[in-house]
This record gives sequence, structure tokens and C-alpha cells, in this order.
Amino acid sequence: MKLAVAALLLAASYRLDAQVTSDRILRAADEPQNWLTYSGGYSSQRYSLLKQIETSNVKNLELKWMVQNQVFGPWETSPLVVDGIMYLTQRPNDVMAVDAKTGRMFWLYRYTNSGRQQVCCGAQNRGVSMLGDTLFMGTLDAHLVAIDAKNGKPLWTSLVADDTLAYSITLAPLVVKDKVIVGVGGAEYGIRGFIAAYDPKTGKELWRFYTIPGQGEKGSETWSGQAWEHGGGSVWVTGAYDPALNLTYWGVGNPGPDWNPDQRPGDNLYTDSVVALDPDTGKLKWHYQFTPNDGYDYDSVQVPVLADLMWKGTLTKAMLWGNRNGNFYVLDRENGKFLLGAPFVKVTWMSGWDEGGKPIQTPQSVGMPTYPGVQGGTNWYSPSYSPRTGLFYVSAWENYGSIYRKEPVEYEAGRRFNGGAGATVKTVPDAPVMPGPQAPRSPINTWTNLVGNGAVVAIDPKTGQAKWKFQMYDVTDAGILTTAGDVLFTGGREGYFYALDARTGAVLWKTYLGGAIMSAPVTYSVDGKQYVIVNSGNVMATFALRE
Repeated sequence: MKLAVAALLLAASYRLDAQVTSDRILRAADEPQNWLTYSGGYSSQRYSLLKQIETSNVKNLELKWMVQNQVFGPWETSPLVVDGIMYLTQRPNDVMAVDAKTGRMFWLYRYTNSGRQQVCCGAQNRGVSMLGDTLFMGTLDAHLVAIDAKNGKPLWTSLVADDTLAYSITLAPLVVKDKVIVGVGGAEYGIRGFIAAYDPKTGKELWRFYTIPGQGEKGSETWSGQAWEHGGGSVWVTGAYDPALNLTYWGVGNPGPDWNPDQRPGDNLYTDSVVALDPDTGKLKWHYQFTPNDGYDYDSVQVPVLADLMWKGTLTKAMLWGNRNGNFYVLDRENGKFLLGAPFVKVTWMSGWDEGGKPIQTPQSVGMPTYPGVQGGTNWYSPSYSPRTGLFYVSAWENYGSIYRKEPVEYEAGRRFNGGAGATVKTVPDAPVMPGPQAPRSPINTWTNLVGNGAVVAIDPKTGQAKWKFQMYDVTDAGILTTAGDVLFTGGREGYFYALDARTGAVLWKTYLGGAIMSAPVTYSVDGKQYVIVNSGNVMATFALRE
């Protein structure tokens, strides 16, 4: 393994000696000036208590500084901000420390991948985690690396899985107490997925939970023959943690092969599921499966959002989930009980749920589109929940279907294991004109509505019904951020960065950045000034109020 580090300590007087204890992450809400973990806090609400920027003054935002990704391509990282220092990843596996006030770089760490790594959907990395003064990053060749946050020097590297079998890590690790937890990608290549925890001081593996149970294990009865051996079940988006219940929650991706369920009869646990694990041992406490025997690539790696809700008169520890299969869910996060399900886009693959919360699937006609399509009603993009508005916000792909084709496929190590394809179909002649706020049409957009249109959907978790929609002329891959100033920040493929009223969806401010926005905005403050950052194309843009 070749490692290289460039220590660019441009200001010797600047102290990069922050210590992020597990207690600080537990109480992240008490220091909203920072962004201490991937989704801002263990509940994964992507909600900030900062309110210097609010609905009446957000129109006065101006660009303060920019950082360019040194590798061209969409930038999906979500940075950490700790005491005025920002830590972020570049494609594919570089880490930077920059001044969160000015964007000036302090150091840059470069990791050299093996050259054998394979990823289905882009050479992405979504960020780092931090414990003490150490940063942790997963790599495309399936290693976990510990980096000294003071100077960018590597401390240890641990092999997580064999990259010759197309295992990879693209998510930001999650620190829970004294463990660093990661999941692996590669379901499109027939891996057997897992979630594993590591010692932050040594890199030693402490436990491993396979998302595809082996023969004789609970859940193995949902697989036929030896199909489980290459059953997929990737975990490539960061999970959540409830310290009161001592449970960590992770979304699990599609089975393998993706589009030929005939090769794997059964429900195929724990693919397309959320699993609740004991973070001390890795033991499964409960699961809920969103799409049994998935034949549509509706993998359920979306971010679990934790919120306490009054549910039928009782304060309930709930989990909110905007699923790629087109449905919004409310689960009881103590036991996984299904509480509510409702579609937020057009759904034809199922007609409802039985009494136990299992979807009632509907036969799909050969050669006809199934809704939602292969990219789903949403995908990995971070949703948000605002305790102020009581609304759950999700980035959606509307009017979007696919025609699926399944075919037999044999497993071959390191080769694609898809078992067919899902072809996008044009479903509407143009984006519908709807009442309420809408995005402007980009003058450079030349492929509007090849796959429908994008929207931000604000959902009332108590009913599953949309309170408002902000519709775009193009699809969106952006995540969402909400704040105590009742502002919602998001973007789209056309390159517009929006500030919406979180209560109504009205456009408060927008700016055109030119590149597709394919990550979630983050907010923080330094010296009493609130900043909002967003990635557009291969540039990170940072905004604050005009002086």
C-alpha cells in the first residue's frame, strides 16, 4: 500500500488540536457552531439550531470562499467542522483540513488506492468521522485509515475486505462510543455485505454483522440454495444511533443479482431492510424489510432519521424513512414495528401493506414501466427533519419509471452480477405546471424530463401526506438541510442552490453555481458568523450574510 501525505501547515500559529470526544458527539446539539458527524448528530435529522440566517434575511447571502476538488467530477462529501477547522474528503480518497472561515488549507493527506478497486456508480467518498484528535476514512479499495487531525499524517491502515472481489467503502464512518463503524459496497458485483466495528486506536476489528445470513443463521431461510453466498446487501450510507436505546441503525442495499429475483427465491433478508444493532456487540436486535425479494434495485441505504413523535396520544421513539421504493415510512425504533406507510411519488410495484407491515406486491406487465424507476423515488441523498415545523423533507424523483428486463447470470469474482437491466422511460412530455413555488428552468438544460422531474416534498410524519412540494424542471440528487431560522437549503442537477421557507416551500433566495449539486448542505459558525456550504460540480461554495 502506497501512502503519501503533504503537510501544508501554512500557519504555524494556528492550532489544530481539537478533541472530539464521544460525549461531544452525543451532545452535538449543544454546540451548533460545529458539525461533528456526517448528519450533524446521531439522530441524523440534518437540522441545525443556528438561526442567524433566517427567512427575512437569507436573501442577503453572498459567496465568501470556494475550494476546488482536485479530481474532476460530482462531489458527494459532507464535511465535518470542529472548532473552526473543516475536515473534508476529495475524490477519491484525499483528506483536507481547511480554515472554515477563509477556506485556507492547512494540510492535505493523499491515499493511494490499490488500482484494483471497482465501484458500480462512481469513485465517491462521502466524508470522514472523528474521535479524539483522529480522523477515520474508508477507501475505495476497502481499507479503513486513521489520520492525525493535527497534521494529516496516517496513523494506521486496516484491511476491511478484499477489493479483488469488488468490496469498497464510500460512506463516512460512524463513531459510537469507543468504536468506528463502517459498511461495505459492492452488491452489483455479488459481494456478501456486512457492517463492522473497529478499535479507533489500533484498527483491530471488534465485531462484524453480515447483512446476508449464512446457512443455519436466523434469516437464512429467506434464501434458496447457495444464493446467499453472493447475496449483495451493501451498506454505503452512514447510519444513525440512539444512545438511550443503545441501538445503531443502518440501511441495507439491494440483493444480488439486482434484477433477476428468480435466481434467489425468498424474501432475501436482510437486503432492502433497516437493521438495528447493539453497537457493543454487533448483535441484531430487530429488522424491518421495505422491499422483499427486490427485483427493482430499490436498495434501502437511505439515512434513518430519528425523532420523538406524539403517535396516537403516546410519545413514541420513531424512525422516519423516505425509501427508494417510493414510500415514506414511520417505524417504532425500539422494536421495528411498522406504524405508517404512504407513497410520496407514483408507486405501482405494490398496492399497500398487510397487517404486519409487509408490502403487498403487484405483478408487473412485461415491457411496461414500473414506478418508481431504477433510480427510485429518492436515493441516497440526505433527508431532513425539523422539530420546529414537525415536517420531514425528502428529495424526490417524480413521474419516473423504468422497464425492467431480467436474465440469468453466473457469478464471476470481480465482475458485474446484475441479472438484467432497468431502462429509463420518458413518462411526461414536459414538467407539469403545478400551483405553488417552482424552480426556474436552466438555459443550458438540454435533457429535461428524460426521467421525469425533481421535487422537494415536505411530509407530515403523522399522516404521511405532503404538506407542500417544491418542483424542479430537472431531477435532483441533492440532500437537504433545515435550520432553526426556518430555512431549508437544497439544490439540483441544474446547478441552482436554493433557500426555501421550511414551512411553505416558498423560494426565499437562489443562486446559480453551474455544476450539479449532489450532496447535502452543511451549516456552522465561526466567530459568531453563520456559514452555509454546498458542493456544486467539483467546487465547494461557502456563503454567509453580507456585511
